[in-house]
Amino acid sequence: MIIRIMGEGQFDVAHVDQDLLQKYDNQVEDAVNAGDEEAARTALSGLHEYVTANGQPVADDYLGSSDVVIPFVDATLAEIAELLTGEGFIPDPA
Repeated sequence: MIIRIMGEGQFDVAHVDQDLLQKYDNQVEDAVNAGDEEAARTALSGLHEYVTANGQPVADDYLGSSDVVIPFVDATLAEIAELLTGEGFIPDPA
């Protein structure tokens, strides 16, 4: 799965702990649903850190699309909510 972090680039997360990735995604979605902007930004920051620390950066000349788009870390609650699909950013494989 290729994840684009807006303003940072694309990361391949095919070989990361998908349960942990989903946990971070769920934390963002829960905070947005609660209308808690500070918690949403904190959770989004955790998701970013996990993706950038554990995903593999995709080469700049890669022409494929991203499977998932995550907003930049200082996005507003409205901007974060706009990109959520109802399953968070990352589709739940279950």
